[in-house]
Amino acid sequence: MKVVDVKELSVKFGDYYAVNNISFSVEKGEIFGFLGANGAGKTTTIRVLCGLLLPSHGTARICDIDVLSDAFAVKQKVGYMSQKFTLYDDLTVKENLAFTASLRKIDDKKFKEQKEKLLQFIRFKESEDVLVRDIPGGVKQQVSLVASVLHDPELVFLDEPTAGVSPAYRKRFWDLIQELADEGKTVFVTTHYMDEAEHCERIALLRSGELIALDSPLNLKKNSFPDKDPEDVTLEDVFIYQVEGKE
Repeated sequence: MKVVDVKELSVKFGDYYAVNNISFSVEKGEIFGFLGANGAGKTTTIRVLCGLLLPSHGTARICDIDVLSDAFAVKQKVGYMSQKFTLYDDLTVKENLAFTASLRKIDDKKFKEQKEKLLQFIRFKESEDVLVRDIPGGVKQQVSLVASVLHDPELVFLDEPTAGVSPAYRKRFWDLIQELADEGKTVFVTTHYMDEAEHCERIALLRSGELIALDSPLNLKKNSFPDKDPEDVTLEDVFIYQVEGKE
């Protein structure tokens, strides 16, 4: 089942194409990587797929819902964790999650059930009454993940979710991503850490708003460096070759 289906999508700001005629799809339960240099069009595409930005051309369907015709229904299907930390430092963990639940119009019973389930899922050991500013950065990111999936979405967008987080917390976060996928959720993730991208089942590479490659990590290595053993090639090699130029 296609959870994301994008065809000839373009987003234009004035004379500038932030996204230029890209097409791809993402299957249910897939961990899908979306990689590119800063300004490549990753976040712009995600905003369209979340129903937050209208495309200039082309179509995008989320869970078989057209983002142009019913952006509100799309927002019910997706969770979005932005690259900038989205919780409020001067509120407690409990207050942050309650605020998110109110925005999502989650009733009290479901909120309590989801909150307990998800805090257990991330193995949260702090008090819910602690201020967000007083918990470690890696734990903040995990709580932010809880907030983004509190309404039980089918598709989760994670935009550079581990930026600035220690290696130990990055590993823990990717363990959580894998667990979400194992539960049947589709995870759409951007990252600048190529070791993280190895965990994706498929990776789309963007350059200057255009989709230049789409395949599994192994096939990207084989296609980029056909004369080398894939075990001797890293995704960083592929990224430099494909995205930053083949010179």
